[in-house]
Amino acid sequence: MAPIDSDDNTTAGADEGLSAGRRRAARYVVPVAVMGVAAATIGLVPALADSGDPDLPEVTAQQLIEKIARSDVQQLSGTVRISTDLGLPDLGGLESGLMSGMSGGPGADGGDDGSSADPSAKLTGLVSGTHTLRVAADGPDRQKLSLLENAAEYSLIHDGKDVWGYDSKSNEVYHSTAEGGAERPAEKAPATPKDFADQALKAVDDTTSVTVDGTAQVAGRDAYRLVIKPRQSGSTVGVISVAVDAKTGMPLKFTLTPSSGGAAVVDAGFTQVSFAKPDASTFDFTPPKGAKVTEGDETPKAPERNRKAGGDLAKDLDGLRVVGEGWNTIATFDTGGQGLPTASAGGDLGGFLGSLGEQVKGDFGSGTVFKTRLVNALITDDGKVYAGAVTKDALVKAADAAK
Repeated sequence: MAPIDSDDNTTAGADEGLSAGRRRAARYVVPVAVMGVAAATIGLVPALADSGDPDLPEVTAQQLIEKIARSDVQQLSGTVRISTDLGLPDLGGLESGLMSGMSGGPGADGGDDGSSADPSAKLTGLVSGTHTLRVAADGPDRQKLSLLENAAEYSLIHDGKDVWGYDSKSNEVYHSTAEGGAERPAEKAPATPKDFADQALKAVDDTTSVTVDGTAQVAGRDAYRLVIKPRQSGSTVGVISVAVDAKTGMPLKFTLTPSSGGAAVVDAGFTQVSFAKPDASTFDFTPPKGAKVTEGDETPKAPERNRKAGGDLAKDLDGLRVVGEGWNTIATFDTGGQGLPTASAGGDLGGFLGSLGEQVKGDFGSGTVFKTRLVNALITDDGKVYAGAVTKDALVKAADAAK
């Protein structure tokens, strides 16, 4: 099937109902959410190369977007493969520990009161590399995600009011309840690729090209290939491709390729999927004999210093502003003069942080740019932060304009 380009009316229709403010925020959220998901809890997302070129009726981009919006898959089971390549430096696993510590959840501080089965600590391992997961869902109250590791398995199960995490390697169990304020797995991370696609579609307006680029087969199912591209230069987002199941309208595969080229930042797709009702026993869980059980609702939070740091960050984010237009949107806030520690003032920490970034100068003064293949951030020496899915030059330009 030949590619079908969306015209301006199609693009505008896809964005109908979204306020300007929501669109601006969405452009910042899309890449950051993808990074955060990859770094913390990918969830029930898919990843595998598609195959075949099925002959399907032609559809417009607008029709395919509407099909995704109408999709309401409640039951599924399958196997998922996800590859994440943010271009982060190899810190020997330290990056996962840092992400875990930033979460402030039980076990995040590595103390004795934590649990290796706590999802806020465990699923940060998905920050890089390729992983295989088994997923299942039966409505909003029953989901299961299992991360397959070398000779071990980690499972996150939501069954009614109960949320269980189990790490077979350490034989530890984490338990919480909906009444205790616990998020179910589908809320801690995207429940399906549809969640990724929904975020991407929120960013669609006249700065975006939306097309239907042929067909594919994913996990043995016929699918349309929806392609989303920024029309502006300066964005690190190159192409977002979503394989949409022709029958159910559910996204089966999500791929985000950076504008710099090379491997995808996130390539996620079902290798096998069924929309039949999973067996009820799939969601049953009883702590194994001898397992250490940690009750999440009773577990102390991170140390006081982490709570204070989190409070300071929350206060900083109260002043969050969004500048720029389209896919070049940048989020900025002022930390109140708290820039990065210098090598002399911050000792080893200052030198370490400086080695990970690139020193830059401009009309704004000087600062450090920290880069991934998708999201970049500029922290000025006087404590201002600029971040977004934009190039280094775009960040410097934004900082200069703010002077």
